Amino acid sequence: MQHTPHRVLCFPFRSTKQQLLFLLHFESQVLCWFLKDRLLSYEGHFKFAALGPVWKSLFSLYDTLNACLFSPNLWSMEHSLKRKYPENGEQLFFNSFSLDDLNGDLFERVLSWLPTSSFLRLTSVSKRWKSAAASPSFKLTCSHIPSRDPWFFMVAPSLNQSVIFDSAENSWKRLNHPSPLRDDSNRSCMPVAASGGLVCYRKWSGDFIVCNPVTGSCSELPPLHLSLENQSLNAVVMSKTSKDQLSYKIILVFGELPNILFKVYNSSSGCWEDETALSRKFDDNTVDCDSNDDNVVYFLSKAGNVVTSSMQRSPSKQYSSVIANKDGEEIVYFLSSTGMVIACNLTCKCFFEYPMLLPVFSEYSIDVVECDGEMLVVLLSEFFETVSLRVWKYDEANQCWQQIAVMPAAISHKWFGKKADINCVGAGDRIFICLNSPALCTYIMCDLATNKWVELPKCCINGEIMEFMSAFSVEPRIEASV
Repeated sequence: MQHTPHRVLCFPFRSTKQQLLFLLHFESQVLCWFLKDRLLSYEGHFKFAALGPVWKSLFSLYDTLNACLFSPNLWSMEHSLKRKYPENGEQLFFNSFSLDDLNGDLFERVLSWLPTSSFLRLTSVSKRWKSAAASPSFKLTCSHIPSRDPWFFMVAPSLNQSVIFDSAENSWKRLNHPSPLRDDSNRSCMPVAASGGLVCYRKWSGDFIVCNPVTGSCSELPPLHLSLENQSLNAVVMSKTSKDQLSYKIILVFGELPNILFKVYNSSSGCWEDETALSRKFDDNTVDCDSNDDNVVYFLSKAGNVVTSSMQRSPSKQYSSVIANKDGEEIVYFLSSTGMVIACNLTCKCFFEYPMLLPVFSEYSIDVVECDGEMLVVLLSEFFETVSLRVWKYDEANQCWQQIAVMPAAISHKWFGKKADINCVGAGDRIFICLNSPALCTYIMCDLATNKWVELPKCCINGEIMEFMSAFSVEPRIEASV
Protein backbone atom coordinates (compact mmCIF):
# COMPACT_ATOMS: atom_id res chain seq x y z
CA MET A 1 0.00 0.00 0.00
CA GLN A 2 1.37 3.39 -0.96
CA HIS A 3 1.06 6.01 1.73
CA THR A 4 -0.57 9.24 0.62
CA PRO A 5 1.19 12.33 1.99
CA HIS A 6 -0.88 14.39 4.38
CA ARG A 7 -1.26 17.61 2.41
CA VAL A 8 -3.73 19.25 4.77
CA LEU A 9 -4.08 23.03 4.54
CA CYS A 10 -4.57 24.59 7.98
CA PHE A 11 -5.25 28.12 9.15
CA PRO A 12 -5.01 29.98 12.46
CA PHE A 13 -8.49 29.82 13.97
CA ARG A 14 -10.42 32.69 15.50
CA SER A 15 -12.95 30.59 17.38
CA THR A 16 -13.57 27.13 18.76
CA LYS A 17 -16.36 26.72 16.22
CA GLN A 18 -13.91 27.24 13.36
CA GLN A 19 -11.49 24.80 14.93
CA LEU A 20 -14.16 22.13 15.17
CA LEU A 21 -15.26 22.77 11.59
CA PHE A 22 -11.74 22.47 10.30
CA LEU A 23 -11.05 19.36 12.40
CA LEU A 24 -14.14 17.73 10.91
CA HIS A 25 -12.91 18.61 7.45
CA PHE A 26 -9.41 17.31 8.19
CA GLU A 27 -10.57 13.95 9.55
CA SER A 28 -12.98 13.45 6.66
CA GLN A 29 -10.30 14.44 4.16
CA VAL A 30 -7.88 11.87 5.57
CA LEU A 31 -10.56 9.21 5.21
CA CYS A 32 -11.32 10.50 1.72
CA TRP A 33 -7.69 10.31 0.61
CA PHE A 34 -7.30 6.88 2.17
CA LEU A 35 -10.32 5.52 0.31
CA LYS A 36 -9.12 6.99 -2.95
CA ASP A 37 -5.68 5.44 -2.50
CA ARG A 38 -7.13 2.00 -1.80
CA LEU A 39 -9.76 2.15 -4.53
CA LEU A 40 -7.35 3.22 -7.24
CA SER A 41 -4.98 0.42 -6.31
CA TYR A 42 -7.80 -2.11 -6.63
CA GLU A 43 -9.14 -0.60 -9.82
CA GLY A 44 -6.02 -1.85 -11.54
CA HIS A 45 -6.92 -5.44 -10.66
CA PHE A 46 -10.65 -5.47 -11.32
CA LYS A 47 -13.05 -3.70 -13.60
CA PHE A 48 -15.57 -1.56 -11.79
CA ALA A 49 -18.47 -3.79 -12.77
CA ALA A 50 -16.70 -6.77 -11.25
CA LEU A 51 -15.87 -5.11 -7.94
CA GLY A 52 -17.42 -6.54 -4.83
CA PRO A 53 -20.21 -4.73 -2.98
CA VAL A 54 -17.76 -3.34 -0.43
CA TRP A 55 -15.62 -1.54 -2.99
CA LYS A 56 -18.67 -0.28 -4.85
CA SER A 57 -19.95 1.26 -1.65
CA LEU A 58 -16.52 2.79 -1.00
CA PHE A 59 -16.51 4.41 -4.44
CA SER A 60 -19.90 5.89 -3.63
CA LEU A 61 -18.70 7.06 -0.20
CA TYR A 62 -15.59 8.64 -1.69
CA ASP A 63 -17.59 10.51 -4.35
CA THR A 64 -20.03 11.77 -1.72
CA LEU A 65 -17.30 12.96 0.66
CA ASN A 66 -15.35 14.53 -2.16
CA ALA A 67 -18.38 16.45 -3.43
CA CYS A 68 -19.29 17.72 0.04
CA LEU A 69 -15.84 18.55 1.37
CA PHE A 70 -14.57 20.49 -1.61
CA SER A 71 -17.74 22.34 -2.58
CA PRO A 72 -17.38 26.16 -2.85
CA ASN A 73 -20.20 26.69 -0.35
CA LEU A 74 -18.41 24.84 2.39
CA TRP A 75 -15.18 26.78 1.97
CA SER A 76 -16.63 30.23 1.31
CA MET A 77 -15.21 31.11 4.72
CA GLU A 78 -11.65 30.64 3.41
CA HIS A 79 -10.86 34.37 3.30
CA SER A 80 -12.10 34.89 6.83
CA LEU A 81 -9.54 32.38 8.01
CA LYS A 82 -6.57 34.23 6.49
CA ARG A 83 -4.35 36.29 8.77
CA LYS A 84 -1.46 38.60 8.10
CA TYR A 85 1.81 37.91 9.80
CA PRO A 86 4.30 40.69 10.30
CA GLU A 87 7.21 38.50 9.28
CA ASN A 88 5.72 36.83 6.25
CA GLY A 89 2.96 39.14 5.09
CA GLU A 90 -0.40 37.79 3.93
CA GLN A 91 -0.02 34.05 3.54
CA LEU A 92 -1.56 30.80 4.61
CA PHE A 93 -0.23 29.14 7.70
CA PHE A 94 0.61 25.50 7.13
CA ASN A 95 0.51 23.02 9.93
CA SER A 96 1.56 19.40 9.66
CA PHE A 97 -0.62 16.56 10.81
CA SER A 98 -0.15 12.82 10.74
CA LEU A 99 -2.51 9.87 10.96
CA ASP A 100 -1.58 9.54 14.63
CA ASP A 101 -3.22 12.93 15.32
CA LEU A 102 -6.63 11.41 14.68
CA ASN A 103 -8.79 10.61 17.67
CA GLY A 104 -9.09 6.96 18.63
CA ASP A 105 -12.55 6.31 17.20
CA LEU A 106 -11.82 7.72 13.74
CA PHE A 107 -8.37 6.12 13.71
CA GLU A 108 -9.93 2.70 14.27
CA ARG A 109 -12.65 3.39 11.69
CA VAL A 110 -10.02 4.14 9.05
CA LEU A 111 -8.03 1.01 9.93
CA SER A 112 -11.16 -1.15 9.87
CA TRP A 113 -11.53 -0.55 6.12
CA LEU A 114 -8.12 -2.00 5.38
CA PRO A 115 -8.11 -5.35 3.54
CA THR A 116 -7.86 -8.13 6.08
CA SER A 117 -4.45 -9.19 4.82
CA SER A 118 -3.16 -5.82 6.07
CA PHE A 119 -4.21 -6.72 9.62
CA LEU A 120 -1.36 -9.22 9.69
CA ARG A 121 1.08 -6.29 9.43
CA LEU A 122 -0.60 -3.81 11.77
CA THR A 123 1.42 -4.78 14.82
CA SER A 124 4.74 -3.93 13.13
CA VAL A 125 3.85 -0.34 12.14
CA SER A 126 3.90 1.40 15.52
CA LYS A 127 2.93 0.94 19.14
CA ARG A 128 -0.39 2.70 18.56
CA TRP A 129 -1.27 0.50 15.59
CA LYS A 130 -0.33 -2.59 17.57
CA SER A 131 -2.49 -1.43 20.46
CA ALA A 132 -5.42 -0.65 18.12
CA ALA A 133 -5.22 -4.07 16.45
CA ALA A 134 -5.61 -5.78 19.82
CA SER A 135 -8.27 -3.53 21.33
CA PRO A 136 -11.85 -4.78 21.79
CA SER A 137 -13.21 -1.50 20.41
CA PHE A 138 -11.31 -2.05 17.14
CA LYS A 139 -12.80 -5.53 16.77
CA LEU A 140 -16.24 -4.04 17.38
CA THR A 141 -15.57 -1.42 14.70
CA CYS A 142 -14.49 -4.14 12.27
CA SER A 143 -17.75 -6.00 12.89
CA HIS A 144 -19.62 -3.02 11.40
CA ILE A 145 -17.99 -3.57 8.01
CA PRO A 146 -20.85 -5.23 6.08
CA SER A 147 -18.77 -7.78 4.18
CA ARG A 148 -15.25 -8.67 3.14
CA ASP A 149 -13.92 -10.36 0.03
CA PRO A 150 -13.46 -14.05 0.74
CA TRP A 151 -10.30 -15.98 1.35
CA PHE A 152 -10.12 -19.49 -0.02
CA PHE A 153 -8.47 -21.60 2.65
CA MET A 154 -6.50 -24.29 0.85
CA VAL A 155 -6.03 -27.91 1.91
CA ALA A 156 -2.72 -29.51 0.99
CA PRO A 157 -1.76 -33.19 1.36
CA SER A 158 0.89 -32.29 3.96
CA LEU A 159 -1.76 -30.59 6.14
CA ASN A 160 0.90 -28.78 8.17
CA GLN A 161 0.58 -25.22 6.87
CA SER A 162 -2.06 -22.61 6.18
CA VAL A 163 -2.24 -21.16 2.66
CA ILE A 164 -5.01 -18.94 1.35
CA PHE A 165 -5.97 -17.38 -1.97
CA ASP A 166 -6.94 -13.77 -1.30
CA SER A 167 -9.69 -12.89 -3.79
CA ALA A 168 -9.39 -9.18 -2.93
CA GLU A 169 -5.75 -8.99 -3.96
CA ASN A 170 -5.85 -11.92 -6.40
CA SER A 171 -2.79 -13.49 -4.79
CA TRP A 172 -1.64 -16.43 -2.68
CA LYS A 173 -0.59 -15.91 0.93
CA ARG A 174 0.89 -18.13 3.58
CA LEU A 175 -0.43 -17.70 7.11
CA ASN A 176 1.12 -18.57 10.41
CA HIS A 177 -0.17 -22.01 11.28
CA PRO A 178 -1.96 -21.77 14.68
CA SER A 179 0.31 -23.01 17.45
CA PRO A 180 -2.23 -25.54 18.89
CA LEU A 181 -2.32 -27.25 15.48
CA ARG A 182 1.46 -27.61 15.51
CA ASP A 183 1.34 -29.86 18.56
CA ASP A 184 2.23 -33.48 17.86
CA SER A 185 -1.22 -34.63 18.96
CA ASN A 186 -2.94 -32.29 16.49
CA ARG A 187 -0.64 -32.47 13.47
CA SER A 188 -3.05 -34.78 11.67
CA CYS A 189 -6.02 -32.43 12.10
CA MET A 190 -7.89 -31.86 8.86
CA PRO A 191 -10.13 -28.87 8.00
CA VAL A 192 -13.65 -30.14 7.36
CA ALA A 193 -15.86 -27.02 7.42
CA ALA A 194 -15.76 -23.22 7.53
CA SER A 195 -18.16 -20.33 8.03
CA GLY A 196 -17.77 -16.61 8.53
CA GLY A 197 -14.23 -16.07 9.79
CA LEU A 198 -13.70 -19.53 11.32
CA VAL A 199 -12.38 -22.91 10.19
CA CYS A 200 -13.31 -26.22 11.83
CA TYR A 201 -10.71 -29.01 12.07
CA ARG A 202 -11.41 -32.66 12.85
CA LYS A 203 -8.93 -34.75 14.82
CA TRP A 204 -8.33 -38.44 14.20
CA SER A 205 -10.06 -39.08 17.53
CA GLY A 206 -13.24 -37.55 16.09
CA ASP A 207 -13.13 -34.39 18.21
CA PHE A 208 -13.09 -30.90 16.72
CA ILE A 209 -10.99 -27.72 16.95
CA VAL A 210 -12.26 -24.31 15.78
CA CYS A 211 -9.71 -21.74 14.62
CA ASN A 212 -9.64 -18.13 13.39
CA PRO A 213 -6.98 -18.21 10.62
CA VAL A 214 -6.41 -14.44 10.83
CA THR A 215 -5.65 -14.21 14.55
CA GLY A 216 -4.53 -17.81 15.08
CA SER A 217 -6.82 -18.23 18.10
CA CYS A 218 -8.13 -21.78 18.62
CA SER A 219 -10.62 -23.58 20.82
CA GLU A 220 -11.06 -27.33 21.25
CA LEU A 221 -14.68 -28.40 21.49
CA PRO A 222 -15.98 -30.77 24.16
CA PRO A 223 -15.68 -34.48 23.32
CA LEU A 224 -18.38 -35.87 21.08
CA HIS A 225 -20.42 -38.60 22.75
CA LEU A 226 -22.86 -40.51 20.56
CA SER A 227 -25.65 -42.62 22.01
CA LEU A 228 -25.26 -44.97 19.04
CA GLU A 229 -21.74 -46.20 18.35
CA ASN A 230 -20.20 -46.87 14.93
CA GLN A 231 -22.39 -44.35 13.16
CA SER A 232 -20.95 -43.25 9.80
CA LEU A 233 -20.40 -39.49 9.49
CA ASN A 234 -21.97 -38.07 6.32
CA ALA A 235 -21.69 -34.31 6.68
CA VAL A 236 -20.01 -31.59 8.73
CA VAL A 237 -21.28 -28.04 8.28
CA MET A 238 -20.64 -24.83 10.15
CA SER A 239 -22.73 -21.66 10.33
CA LYS A 240 -22.57 -18.40 12.24
CA THR A 241 -25.57 -17.67 14.44
CA SER A 242 -25.05 -13.91 14.77
CA LYS A 243 -23.91 -11.10 12.51
CA ASP A 244 -21.31 -9.93 15.03
CA GLN A 245 -19.28 -13.15 14.53
CA LEU A 246 -19.48 -13.95 18.25
CA SER A 247 -21.31 -17.27 18.04
CA TYR A 248 -21.52 -20.23 15.69
CA LYS A 249 -22.76 -23.80 15.50
CA ILE A 250 -21.47 -27.02 14.01
CA ILE A 251 -23.87 -29.61 12.62
CA LEU A 252 -23.01 -33.28 12.09
CA VAL A 253 -25.15 -35.67 10.05
CA PHE A 254 -24.79 -39.39 10.84
CA GLY A 255 -26.25 -42.68 9.76
CA GLU A 256 -27.14 -44.73 6.72
CA LEU A 257 -30.21 -44.09 4.61
CA PRO A 258 -32.98 -44.16 5.64
CA ASN A 259 -31.82 -43.96 9.29
CA ILE A 260 -30.30 -40.47 9.50
CA LEU A 261 -29.82 -38.28 12.54
CA PHE A 262 -28.03 -35.01 13.29
CA LYS A 263 -26.23 -33.48 16.24
CA VAL A 264 -25.51 -29.77 16.90
CA TYR A 265 -22.82 -27.94 18.83
CA ASN A 266 -23.75 -24.38 19.82
CA SER A 267 -20.92 -22.08 20.90
CA SER A 268 -23.35 -19.96 22.94
CA SER A 269 -24.01 -22.85 25.31
CA GLY A 270 -20.61 -24.48 24.83
CA CYS A 271 -22.00 -28.02 24.59
CA TRP A 272 -23.35 -30.62 22.17
CA GLU A 273 -27.10 -31.07 21.95
CA ASP A 274 -28.77 -34.47 21.86
CA GLU A 275 -29.06 -36.33 18.57
CA THR A 276 -32.24 -35.79 16.56
CA ALA A 277 -33.60 -38.33 14.08
CA LEU A 278 -34.74 -37.33 10.60
CA SER A 279 -37.65 -38.96 8.81
CA ARG A 280 -37.88 -39.42 5.06
CA LYS A 281 -40.16 -36.90 3.38
CA PHE A 282 -42.76 -38.17 0.89
CA ASP A 283 -45.06 -36.04 -1.24
CA ASP A 284 -46.82 -36.25 -4.57
CA ASN A 285 -44.00 -34.47 -6.40
CA THR A 286 -41.17 -36.59 -5.03
CA VAL A 287 -39.23 -38.29 -7.79
CA ASP A 288 -39.09 -41.98 -7.13
CA CYS A 289 -35.49 -43.13 -7.09
CA ASP A 290 -33.59 -45.97 -5.53
CA SER A 291 -31.40 -44.47 -2.84
CA ASN A 292 -30.18 -47.68 -1.24
CA ASP A 293 -26.45 -47.02 -0.93
CA ASP A 294 -25.78 -50.69 -0.18
CA ASN A 295 -26.38 -51.54 -3.84
CA VAL A 296 -22.99 -50.60 -5.33
CA VAL A 297 -22.91 -50.96 -9.10
CA TYR A 298 -19.77 -52.12 -10.92
CA PHE A 299 -19.39 -51.44 -14.65
CA LEU A 300 -16.81 -51.10 -17.42
CA SER A 301 -15.60 -47.63 -18.37
CA LYS A 302 -14.86 -46.61 -21.95
CA ALA A 303 -11.24 -47.54 -21.37
CA GLY A 304 -12.24 -51.04 -20.23
CA ASN A 305 -11.53 -50.42 -16.54
CA VAL A 306 -13.79 -51.77 -13.82
CA VAL A 307 -15.44 -48.78 -12.10
CA THR A 308 -17.66 -48.68 -9.02
CA SER A 309 -20.58 -46.33 -8.62
CA SER A 310 -19.52 -45.63 -5.03
CA MET A 311 -17.62 -42.34 -5.05
CA GLN A 312 -14.06 -42.20 -3.75
CA ARG A 313 -13.64 -38.68 -2.41
CA SER A 314 -10.46 -37.00 -1.21
CA PRO A 315 -10.16 -37.17 2.61
CA SER A 316 -10.69 -33.42 3.01
CA LYS A 317 -13.99 -33.54 1.12
CA GLN A 318 -15.43 -36.85 2.27
CA TYR A 319 -17.89 -34.82 4.37
CA SER A 320 -18.64 -32.43 1.50
CA SER A 321 -21.77 -30.55 2.50
CA VAL A 322 -23.31 -27.09 2.66
CA ILE A 323 -26.00 -25.38 4.69
CA ALA A 324 -28.56 -22.88 3.41
CA ASN A 325 -31.49 -21.00 4.91
CA LYS A 326 -34.56 -21.40 2.74
CA ASP A 327 -37.77 -19.64 3.75
CA GLY A 328 -36.59 -19.58 7.35
CA GLU A 329 -35.72 -23.27 7.36
CA GLU A 330 -32.18 -24.60 7.80
CA ILE A 331 -31.31 -27.26 5.24
CA VAL A 332 -28.08 -29.27 5.07
CA TYR A 333 -27.15 -30.73 1.69
CA PHE A 334 -24.63 -33.53 1.26
CA LEU A 335 -23.68 -36.21 -1.26
CA SER A 336 -24.44 -39.86 -0.70
CA SER A 337 -21.84 -42.48 -1.61
CA THR A 338 -23.45 -42.85 -5.04
CA GLY A 339 -23.41 -39.12 -5.81
CA MET A 340 -27.04 -38.41 -4.96
CA VAL A 341 -27.81 -35.07 -3.29
CA ILE A 342 -29.53 -35.50 0.08
CA ALA A 343 -31.32 -32.54 1.70
CA CYS A 344 -31.79 -32.60 5.48
CA ASN A 345 -34.34 -30.09 6.74
CA LEU A 346 -33.24 -29.44 10.33
CA THR A 347 -36.26 -27.27 11.07
CA CYS A 348 -38.86 -29.82 9.94
CA LYS A 349 -36.66 -32.77 10.96
CA CYS A 350 -36.99 -34.60 7.67
CA PHE A 351 -34.84 -35.46 4.64
CA PHE A 352 -35.41 -36.15 0.98
CA GLU A 353 -33.35 -37.18 -2.05
CA TYR A 354 -32.95 -35.24 -5.25
CA PRO A 355 -33.01 -37.12 -8.56
CA MET A 356 -29.60 -38.04 -9.92
CA LEU A 357 -28.18 -35.87 -12.68
CA LEU A 358 -26.59 -38.81 -14.51
CA PRO A 359 -27.22 -42.57 -14.49
CA VAL A 360 -25.42 -44.46 -11.76
CA PHE A 361 -23.21 -46.24 -14.32
CA SER A 362 -21.82 -42.97 -15.73
CA GLU A 363 -18.31 -41.72 -15.01
CA TYR A 364 -18.25 -38.28 -13.45
CA SER A 365 -17.06 -36.17 -10.55
CA ILE A 366 -19.57 -34.14 -8.57
CA ASP A 367 -19.63 -31.63 -5.72
CA VAL A 368 -22.24 -29.51 -3.98
CA VAL A 369 -21.79 -25.79 -3.20
CA GLU A 370 -23.76 -22.92 -1.70
CA CYS A 371 -23.96 -19.61 -3.56
CA ASP A 372 -26.03 -16.65 -2.36
CA GLY A 373 -28.13 -18.91 -0.13
CA GLU A 374 -28.87 -21.53 -2.79
CA MET A 375 -27.59 -25.08 -3.25
CA LEU A 376 -25.87 -25.74 -6.59
CA VAL A 377 -24.21 -28.82 -8.04
CA VAL A 378 -20.96 -28.78 -10.05
CA LEU A 379 -20.55 -31.76 -12.38
CA LEU A 380 -17.53 -32.85 -14.41
CA SER A 381 -18.26 -35.52 -17.03
CA GLU A 382 -17.06 -36.79 -20.39
CA PHE A 383 -19.28 -36.64 -23.47
CA PHE A 384 -18.45 -37.13 -27.16
CA GLU A 385 -14.68 -37.24 -26.70
CA THR A 386 -14.54 -34.06 -24.64
CA VAL A 387 -14.92 -32.97 -21.04
CA SER A 388 -17.83 -30.89 -19.80
CA LEU A 389 -17.94 -28.98 -16.51
CA ARG A 390 -21.38 -27.56 -15.75
CA VAL A 391 -23.20 -25.93 -12.86
CA TRP A 392 -26.75 -27.06 -12.11
CA LYS A 393 -29.60 -25.70 -10.02
CA TYR A 394 -32.68 -27.63 -8.98
CA ASP A 395 -35.99 -26.15 -10.16
CA GLU A 396 -38.45 -26.88 -7.36
CA ALA A 397 -41.48 -25.85 -9.45
CA ASN A 398 -40.74 -28.19 -12.36
CA GLN A 399 -38.98 -30.86 -10.26
CA CYS A 400 -35.92 -31.01 -12.51
CA TRP A 401 -32.30 -29.85 -12.75
CA GLN A 402 -31.49 -26.79 -14.84
CA GLN A 403 -28.07 -25.80 -16.16
CA ILE A 404 -27.01 -22.27 -15.18
CA ALA A 405 -23.34 -22.17 -16.26
CA VAL A 406 -20.87 -24.18 -18.35
CA MET A 407 -17.10 -23.99 -18.63
CA PRO A 408 -15.90 -23.04 -22.13
CA ALA A 409 -14.75 -26.08 -24.09
CA ALA A 410 -11.38 -24.45 -24.75
CA ILE A 411 -10.63 -24.69 -21.01
CA SER A 412 -12.26 -28.03 -20.19
CA HIS A 413 -11.05 -30.03 -23.18
CA LYS A 414 -7.51 -30.44 -21.82
CA TRP A 415 -8.96 -32.54 -19.01
CA PHE A 416 -10.23 -35.23 -21.37
CA GLY A 417 -8.96 -38.65 -20.35
CA LYS A 418 -7.19 -37.30 -17.24
CA LYS A 419 -9.67 -38.86 -14.76
CA ALA A 420 -9.89 -35.58 -12.88
CA ASP A 421 -11.67 -35.02 -9.60
CA ILE A 422 -13.31 -31.72 -8.67
CA ASN A 423 -13.62 -30.18 -5.22
CA CYS A 424 -15.55 -26.92 -5.13
CA VAL A 425 -16.65 -24.20 -2.74
CA GLY A 426 -19.04 -21.30 -3.24
CA ALA A 427 -18.66 -17.69 -2.10
CA GLY A 428 -21.40 -15.24 -3.04
CA ASP A 429 -21.85 -15.56 -6.79
CA ARG A 430 -18.44 -17.18 -7.34
CA ILE A 431 -17.31 -20.80 -7.29
CA PHE A 432 -13.72 -21.81 -6.55
CA ILE A 433 -12.93 -25.12 -8.29
CA CYS A 434 -9.96 -27.40 -7.58
CA LEU A 435 -9.30 -29.85 -10.44
CA ASN A 436 -6.94 -32.68 -9.53
CA SER A 437 -5.59 -35.63 -11.45
CA PRO A 438 -2.28 -37.53 -11.48
CA ALA A 439 -1.29 -35.50 -14.56
CA LEU A 440 -2.70 -32.02 -13.89
CA CYS A 441 -3.67 -29.74 -11.03
CA THR A 442 -5.28 -26.35 -11.49
CA TYR A 443 -7.70 -23.91 -9.87
CA ILE A 444 -10.58 -22.16 -11.62
CA MET A 445 -12.68 -19.22 -10.48
CA CYS A 446 -16.19 -19.14 -11.94
CA ASP A 447 -18.25 -15.94 -11.81
CA LEU A 448 -21.89 -17.03 -12.13
CA ALA A 449 -23.11 -13.48 -12.74
CA THR A 450 -21.01 -13.08 -15.91
CA ASN A 451 -20.33 -16.77 -16.69
CA LYS A 452 -16.63 -15.90 -16.66
CA TRP A 453 -14.14 -18.69 -15.99
CA VAL A 454 -10.59 -17.74 -15.00
CA GLU A 455 -7.66 -20.07 -14.38
CA LEU A 456 -5.76 -18.85 -11.33
CA PRO A 457 -1.97 -18.56 -11.17
CA LYS A 458 0.03 -21.37 -9.65
CA CYS A 459 0.88 -21.16 -5.97
CA CYS A 460 4.64 -21.09 -5.44
CA ILE A 461 6.08 -21.17 -1.91
CA ASN A 462 9.81 -21.30 -1.25
CA GLY A 463 10.42 -21.99 -4.91
CA GLU A 464 8.10 -25.01 -5.03
CA ILE A 465 4.73 -25.20 -6.74
CA MET A 466 2.07 -26.23 -4.24
CA GLU A 467 -0.79 -28.56 -5.15
CA PHE A 468 -4.00 -28.51 -3.14
CA MET A 469 -6.80 -31.03 -2.86
CA SER A 470 -9.63 -28.68 -1.96
CA ALA A 471 -10.55 -25.33 -0.44
CA PHE A 472 -12.96 -23.74 2.03
CA SER A 473 -14.44 -20.27 1.75
CA VAL A 474 -13.64 -17.98 4.70
CA GLU A 475 -14.72 -14.38 5.22
CA PRO A 476 -11.61 -13.08 7.01
CA ARG A 477 -12.71 -11.43 10.25
CA ILE A 478 -10.38 -10.58 13.13
CA GLU A 479 -13.43 -10.17 15.34
CA ALA A 480 -14.65 -13.75 14.77
CA SER A 481 -14.62 -15.43 18.18
CA VAL A 482 -13.79 -19.09 18.72
